[in-house]
Amino acid sequence: MPGIEICRAFFFIHTKKNYFRSNVSEEESRMKNIYLAYFLIIMLSACGGKSSDTVSLSGEIKGLGNDTLYIYGADEMYDRMDTLPIENGKFSKTLSPDTLVAAWLLFSDGSRYPFFMDKGDKIHIKGSAAELNSMEITGNPHNEELTAFRKELKGLGKPSEKVLEEKAGKFINEHHSSLASIYLLDKYFAQKEKPDYTLIKQLTEHMTGELKDRPYIDGLLDRIQEEEKAATGKTAAYFRLPNAEGKQITRSNFKDQYLLIHFWASWDTVSRDSNAVYRRIYRKEQKNKKFALLGISLDLNKDNWKKAIETDTLKWEQACDLSGWESGVVKQLAIRTLPANVLLSPSGRIEGKDLSEAAIEKKLKDIEEQEKKEKEKKREIENERKKKR
Repeated sequence: MPGIEICRAFFFIHTKKNYFRSNVSEEESRMKNIYLAYFLIIMLSACGGKSSDTVSLSGEIKGLGNDTLYIYGADEMYDRMDTLPIENGKFSKTLSPDTLVAAWLLFSDGSRYPFFMDKGDKIHIKGSAAELNSMEITGNPHNEELTAFRKELKGLGKPSEKVLEEKAGKFINEHHSSLASIYLLDKYFAQKEKPDYTLIKQLTEHMTGELKDRPYIDGLLDRIQEEEKAATGKTAAYFRLPNAEGKQITRSNFKDQYLLIHFWASWDTVSRDSNAVYRRIYRKEQKNKKFALLGISLDLNKDNWKKAIETDTLKWEQACDLSGWESGVVKQLAIRTLPANVLLSPSGRIEGKDLSEAAIEKKLKDIEEQEKKEKEKKREIENERKKKR
């Protein structure tokens, strides 16, 4: 590097200069050498740093032929998309990230591969079109650590989900400052159908402040906080939504009742199919004065919502504020997917979330049994009072 050569030249000139100055005192010489040492440390640190504001990305993927890949950011820290032309499996591109970022390499078949880049990096990607999951990426510690992790997994054959989680958890705990840890946290823990938020929180606790400040982790911790507020056993927040006629529906409309809230939308096929389950529950429990059913739609279009209510013959109370995923009650109860349900007690306590039809029936049966026990206890107390009279 030119900077290092300048440093070497400076050292050579300074040494020569002092060699010919034989009349310099020993104390003066010692002090000058100390100053020189400090100066050289600063100069060499500067000379040895990254001198480029760009990233050099190159590589070869055998068997890929001529194609076009795409590069896009994993979060808003790299919010653009770049094309990557491939000729005979080889490619070369100069990129300009503002800082250290996580990005995706998107292939024409829809598969994608993560990599990390920072200013001054020279990243090289090597692999085969037949094994896009096993590419080798070098150029900075983050890429090399993830490559090593993937190689370790490949050596295990077909590991179970439990083994994969153990390996990923071990990596995260041992690599507190690696962007690869964020990728593995998302892939093996946060993306699960029912994430273990307690475990996820534990895995993030030892991450460096720099990782915790990144948009993904910051957003994930906010999400965990929302989940904790809406967990089973917590009291549900107050909500207010209009029904199809414009009447405001609140929790107080269902005083002294267990309330099962079903979240759905006219545009979601799976949740439309689930309406059949709630029709069965409604028919079975419509005479139960201690139980009520409420449908909350995430629709944005009122006409589509009302048409779906009619088509699916939803005879129980329906409400929608036409705000979709931005609806206050959706956020308050931490609803992430459709369909979803939440069972509230008469006091507003969350008794369960995302319950199956069998689990709902069991809950209702348990409630009925509890009601009988309470009535029996009241009778016993009343009989004891009568005896004392």
